[in-house]
Amino acid sequence: METDILILGSGVAGLSFAIKCAEMMPDASILIISKTELKETNTKYAQGGIATVFTSEDSFEKHIADTLKAGDYINNKEVVEIVVREAPERLQDLIDLGTQFDKDKQGEYDLAKEGGHTEHRILHHKDITGAEIERALIKKAKSFKNVSILEHTFVVDLITDHHLGKKVVLNGENTCHGAYILQKDSIKIETILSKATMIATGGAGQVYDYTTNPSIATGDGIALAYRAKVMVKDMEFIQFHPTALYQVDVSPAFLISEAVRGFGAYVRNHKNERFIFKYDERGELASRDIVSKAIDDELNKSGEKYVLLDCKHLEMTSFIAHFPNIYEKCKSIGLDMAKDLIPIIPAAHYTCGGIDVDTFGNSSISNLYSCGEASRTGLHGANRLASNSLLEAIVYAHRSAVDLSTKINSISLAKNIADWSSLGTSDPDELVLITHSRKELQTIMSDYMAIVRSNERCKRAMRRLEIHYLETEELYMTTTLSPQLCELRNLITIAYIIVNQSMQRTENKGSFYNIDLV
Repeated sequence: METDILILGSGVAGLSFAIKCAEMMPDASILIISKTELKETNTKYAQGGIATVFTSEDSFEKHIADTLKAGDYINNKEVVEIVVREAPERLQDLIDLGTQFDKDKQGEYDLAKEGGHTEHRILHHKDITGAEIERALIKKAKSFKNVSILEHTFVVDLITDHHLGKKVVLNGENTCHGAYILQKDSIKIETILSKATMIATGGAGQVYDYTTNPSIATGDGIALAYRAKVMVKDMEFIQFHPTALYQVDVSPAFLISEAVRGFGAYVRNHKNERFIFKYDERGELASRDIVSKAIDDELNKSGEKYVLLDCKHLEMTSFIAHFPNIYEKCKSIGLDMAKDLIPIIPAAHYTCGGIDVDTFGNSSISNLYSCGEASRTGLHGANRLASNSLLEAIVYAHRSAVDLSTKINSISLAKNIADWSSLGTSDPDELVLITHSRKELQTIMSDYMAIVRSNERCKRAMRRLEIHYLETEELYMTTTLSPQLCELRNLITIAYIIVNQSMQRTENKGSFYNIDLV
């Protein structure tokens, strides 16, 4: 197969990029690849909304300051300025597509406030903002004749100069020429050649056993890029969301939006104390890294398995109108948010690092872009400010499309790319081994590489990962490929990068905390 533009991922980043490319380059062929259903993405599960300066009381300077503070001041300030200042125009693009954001009785947008924000600036659609944005984007993407979609298709590897017989090294000259893919119910690896490729595959929360991310969030794009010698940075910064619903053996964990605390909910320990003020004067409205560390510390001290979210004092009619999905979820397991305290625990939520890109989404190799959670733009620094992720995706999707439109006519499709060879492989005897290895990997990362780390924990994690790497590579070389095996391989790659880059960090910042660096 051949296409001008290949897009891996169908969340807000991938779909926004596809739409922009279709508008700017109407003669270009565009192919979107989705690992499962088109709508099954991290975007679909985003509850809170999009942070954008929208009122005269707010300002770009305030949003920039909040973003820098949340990121512990190691953000790329140029990128923060770009994203915040371009946000209103890109938000208007979403509104023009038909995205419905909540309004108040006066017909004005109902702006929420979340942890780390000094102003009400979050546009939302009840507590299912991501699903509403995804709906509007899918409808628009499908309206273009030059946009094609492949669902239930797994990307096995990127095609680079390596596949032309050239030696490829990190930071050396290299070009992306497309990807090898595996479609559902097929055992044949197919080749897709493209002039430009966009990695918008989302995050990697499934590397942990307690995460708010759906089962598809296995870090595929980041792992593909890393194996292709693309620069990957800041993977030690894994953001844990402080308020995931605590349920035994339930994965993914149900997210209770940051906006619930912005609405006025309290976090209490089992002594009924609002303990977060001991860690930060903002209490429940401190940034996610601070609240998560506070909860983790409290649990370690008390020996309890969870803390409690208190919504009982809130005006419940308005609360239910804002958070109907969250209210109904709690009700379905026998918890009435008007009367009961809700058990919560931090869960792996967002990958702040990823594929290193410039201000137009270009990666370190030619013709390969990245956007959304798979990328590392420098916006988030050491910790993402709530509701800045959807914003980052739409701003960078636009900038990447603008950049590509200036050079696509000068790019030629590669020739003489070898087909994927499966010689010497056979069907695996025990697929259950893949399942076991995935679970063991998640346990390793949760035990040693979660909110609090240490030098010894990093070393132990690395030693255990080496065993899983060797066992999985043997399977990869000798058995017929499956999405399950490829996902496991990608998760092991992601885990290695997190541990390796954690071992290289010499200072605690934001969502990274090593007890030996205090």
